[in-house]
Amino acid sequence: MKTFQEYLELVNQAIANIPYPAEPSQLYEPIAYHMALGGKRVRPVLTLMACDAMGGETAKAIDAAVGLEMFHNFTLLHDDVMDNADVRRGKTTVHRRWNDNTAILSGDTMLTIATQYIARCACWPIMDLFNKTAIEIYEGQQWDMDYEYRNDVTVEEYINMIRLKTSVLLGCALKTGALVANADEDQADLLYQAGVNMGLAFQLRDDVLDVWGDPKTFGKEIGGDIMNNKKTILLINTMQLAQGDDANELRHWLNDPFSSREDKVAGVTALYERLGVRQLAEDAITHYNDLALAAFSQVKMSDDDKQAFIALSNRLAGRVF
Repeated sequence: MKTFQEYLELVNQAIANIPYPAEPSQLYEPIAYHMALGGKRVRPVLTLMACDAMGGETAKAIDAAVGLEMFHNFTLLHDDVMDNADVRRGKTTVHRRWNDNTAILSGDTMLTIATQYIARCACWPIMDLFNKTAIEIYEGQQWDMDYEYRNDVTVEEYINMIRLKTSVLLGCALKTGALVANADEDQADLLYQAGVNMGLAFQLRDDVLDVWGDPKTFGKEIGGDIMNNKKTILLINTMQLAQGDDANELRHWLNDPFSSREDKVAGVTALYERLGVRQLAEDAITHYNDLALAAFSQVKMSDDDKQAFIALSNRLAGRVF
């Protein structure tokens, strides 16, 4: 198996070679701009890693890897519009640099381009998996929006939402690579399970970093979830634990439209720290990462390949890149 960086270079080269039409420029320039923002490219790298680990040829998985990365970025483009986000990966978001309509239409185009790349695999199980995953992600996004208007969201509901919105795509990436390599179904399913649990740990780490992360490495402005009253694992646990003065303070921050960003982020962060919800999130991260490692350990591949997946899962759980 190659190193993560070697797979990343293959992916980046393939993305750089995508032949966008020159016109209409207002449609394709935002796509090229957004794709050039980079990112960790975890999903396409997982596809190539899984293909190699299952005895396949990396070259045959490149189109699927690019398609999944294009699809992932399509979801981010639309997410930024829905979240009214200003920054993505340290750069101005497409809907801010252009406008909302452009971001929506360019995102639609990205979805179709992604589907074209996936279809090049000429494998119905891969296309079926991709379509199933896409619908699950849309369901997760809808639950995420629905939860903005509910104050009784449970941790279990939240975990299911992020499983759909984020984790299934990591599972899809790994299983796609295995399917390209014609792996046995049980092995492909184990990789899928590993990816889903790895994705849960990854998203929970994202929740933590949105509050306590470094914006230079996080790629987004700290406190975005707090400002949007996002039902993260931190807020949900706080809503369940807060009593008395803490509950009154939480209601203030959730309902006061006149608080400055600085005051609200600082106030909610202090409440999180007082109630110890960061440790609850850390415990959940460890739990799901352990499940991912257990699934990887059962896959029939070389010990070196297992160690490569285990190391990557640990890095994702800690967001250490």
